[in-house]
Amino acid sequence: MVIKVFLATSSGSTAIKKKQQDVVGFLEALKVDYTQLDIACNEENRMWMRQNVPEEKKPSNGIPLPPQIFNEESYCGDYETFFDAKEDNSVYAFLGLAPPPGSKDALQASNEEHIVENCTHAEETNQEGTQDDLIGHAEEDEEQEEDLQSEEEEEADIEEEGEEEYLEETQEEEAE
Repeated sequence: MVIKVFLATSSGSTAIKKKQQDVVGFLEALKVDYTQLDIACNEENRMWMRQNVPEEKKPSNGIPLPPQIFNEESYCGDYETFFDAKEDNSVYAFLGLAPPPGSKDALQASNEEHIVENCTHAEETNQEGTQDDLIGHAEEDEEQEEDLQSEEEEEADIEEEGEEEYLEETQEEEAE
């Protein structure tokens, strides 16, 4: 899968130039395979980009500005959505790519696919805490349950003793 970045090499806007440089620089830093497609010098690229940006993603004037990012034919987003993905550390997901092996994202993805020892899925573990936290909570729950059982047994013993005393008193009163 090749990422396509639609750019305007001869843009008069410094804001657009900076956004394009930011996208390209970040993709290069991640060593993502991408292709730059110029919309300023190539009418076919410009028309393809304009036709393939979804209507709901186009600005009010209907003409999307560069940079626009695609994974093959699939629209990924514009600079703002790219920036948000970068801030959320989810660029690979934004681009529709698998994270490289050994990366933090790849390790997290592999953890989510495996079942952890106590028969919960990793995403459940991530919501509740780490595996160690879950084991610690389970041990605390067992201790609390044992304490509760002890208390219930003591209460039952007290009730039983109370009933025995009541029966003894009642029998003594009847005997008198």
